[in-house]
Amino acid sequence: MTLQTYTLVLHGRRVRLREYRPATGTGDEAVVLLHGIAGSMATWTPVFDRRATFDRRVLALDLPGHGDSDAPRADYGLGAMASIVRDVLAVSGVRHATVVGHSLGGGIAMQFSYQFPEMCDRLVLVGSAGLGTEVSPALRAAALPGAAAFLALAVNPATLALAREAARLGRRLGGSLKTETRELARHFGSVADPGRRRAFLSIAGSLIDLRGQRASAAEKLYLAESVPMLLVWGARDPLIPVAHGRRTAELLPHSRLVVQENAKHFPHVADPDGFCLLLNEFLADTEPARLTADDVATRLAASVGDAKTPAGKLSSG
Repeated sequence: MTLQTYTLVLHGRRVRLREYRPATGTGDEAVVLLHGIAGSMATWTPVFDRRATFDRRVLALDLPGHGDSDAPRADYGLGAMASIVRDVLAVSGVRHATVVGHSLGGGIAMQFSYQFPEMCDRLVLVGSAGLGTEVSPALRAAALPGAAAFLALAVNPATLALAREAARLGRRLGGSLKTETRELARHFGSVADPGRRRAFLSIAGSLIDLRGQRASAAEKLYLAESVPMLLVWGARDPLIPVAHGRRTAELLPHSRLVVQENAKHFPHVADPDGFCLLLNEFLADTEPARLTADDVATRLAASVGDAKTPAGKLSSG
């Protein structure tokens, strides 16, 4: 069994990866873990700490503009991110993946299944973006004019140093931050770096406006009906409400929804033992989708037939 962290250079840019390989049974299948906005692969550390429970290869990456990967002036849209995931898997020898996405990573996972259906065995969406309009006011504020200047003033090395000192003082006085609070603070502390702040604002600006999330996978979910899907949500998620998971489960009755009552936005951090148990049970109980381009074409053709114009004809003008 091996666990390693290393850097790939793709298209001239560095992408940081962590990978676990069990002693046997790696093949060309893997589980790939995608973090959320302003996060990094460090959010999956509790999962890697429990790597002995997995009998298959597990990879996580710092998406462009996050963690220790490069933060170029580039396209940070869902399609571009999904393509990077495909490229990482391709050069890593992975041809089929169960894609686990948290928050923004969930939106990327769904986009990946749409762009590269032949590679997507299963989907695991954890407090996922892209399944409804509602989102926290803090994230909607990223669409306000002057958000870049505000973040530069509010989150920088000086303010982070003050926050760390306040946390140390609190510990001396007997207090402590809860696990999910520390995780959220680490995420948004990352925007103190100018490159990561630029990536955060680019992503938020493309997906969110003052009314909430603009990007929605709802109209394409029918394409994933035959892809086994696990939805994991914290019952007290303040950023993306659990109602999004419930509505998605209703749209896809063959999916499985698990609501963790004591979790907020990071159920994989709040209860990593429970999360790994859920993930392993899901892997064991489901068969990989193994879709082909023809399967997708058939579903798309059926949706065209449902249009109000006569089947097989396109409206003009």
